[in-house]
Amino acid sequence: MEVLAEAFDVTDAAAVSGFVSTVAEKFGSVDICVANAGGPPAKGFLAASLEEWQHALELNFLSTVYLAREVIPHMQRKRWGRIVTITSITTKQPVTDLVLSNAVRSAVVGLVKSLANEFGKDGILVNNVAPGFTATDRLKELAVARSSASGKSEREIFDAWAADAPLERLGEPREVAETIVWLASERASYITGQTLLVDGGMYKGL
Repeated sequence: MEVLAEAFDVTDAAAVSGFVSTVAEKFGSVDICVANAGGPPAKGFLAASLEEWQHALELNFLSTVYLAREVIPHMQRKRWGRIVTITSITTKQPVTDLVLSNAVRSAVVGLVKSLANEFGKDGILVNNVAPGFTATDRLKELAVARSSASGKSEREIFDAWAADAPLERLGEPREVAETIVWLASERASYITGQTLLVDGGMYKGL
């Protein structure tokens, strides 16, 4: 399998456009787009600066807008496409100290619904994957922040998160990846505009 890897800034609309053009030229089309960017820092509302709000908006919302604007015309020409965004359980159940993520990632869900409604007629499916607490560096960062604020050890923080899920463990990155692969496949051909939680049952809503 041929792979094209390129480092670029997803908050730069021109850089996104250039990358998508390169992909289309090299592979002949763009069929699947997974929009994923690192989360904003763990902050409470008053601790977050206006600059951090702006950066969170650019990194976690506008980057998805930039990607969608570039890939959708390619998908329309083939009348087939998959766009999968990656957000967080925070879009369903806000998490303490993650006010930036709670707010900005919810905007991505609104975008997903809008794109699904507008481009379904073109054979383009748009869905969102919302992981729960998953064993990544991002979760380590949050554990450090909570540990310093609460006086509890990082191990205690991790154990509490695991206990809050019915499966009584954290998620693995592989489990999130396999969900994305499924949504991007023909096996999910009648699913669009949805948010699929990969959280071990942590979300308690209906």
